[in-house]
Amino acid sequence: MQARCLGRLKKEAEDIRNNFDGVLELDIKDESQMCWHVRFRGAEGSVYNGEVFTLQFKFSEDYPIESPEVIFVGIPPEHEHVYSNGYICLSTLYSDWTPALKVSAVTMSILSMLSSAVVKQKPANDAQAVVWMKNKSPKKVNWMFEDDKC
Repeated sequence: MQARCLGRLKKEAEDIRNNFDGVLELDIKDESQMCWHVRFRGAEGSVYNGEVFTLQFKFSEDYPIESPEVIFVGIPPEHEHVYSNGYICLSTLYSDWTPALKVSAVTMSILSMLSSAVVKQKPANDAQAVVWMKNKSPKKVNWMFEDDKC
């Protein structure tokens, strides 16, 4: 593992634990520190108020140059940009990734996306897309970002 990746992940873990207490809960899932779960609650006043969601971040040795793979695990929220397999259609995770982004910023961006929803609804093409995406990394999906709501 590259020292840069491991050093960056250590700093980000400290940042989450020190600056997001009560907002984000970090669980490092393996000894290599390359798979994280980050839990958060839906924002007060949103249609997801109080619901608990978990994001899984899988890092490559090229992180932060390369974006992590980010999906919801467990029961994903019903949102027009979140598929029932947990995949998230958000340009920041793919084509708009920049090494300046951190796990905390990505998580807060996803929380903001959820908070902007006025109704709970799956993407219109959820059933077909989930079949089509089976056994593909979300990073290998050719996402079409059709709006700027998120």
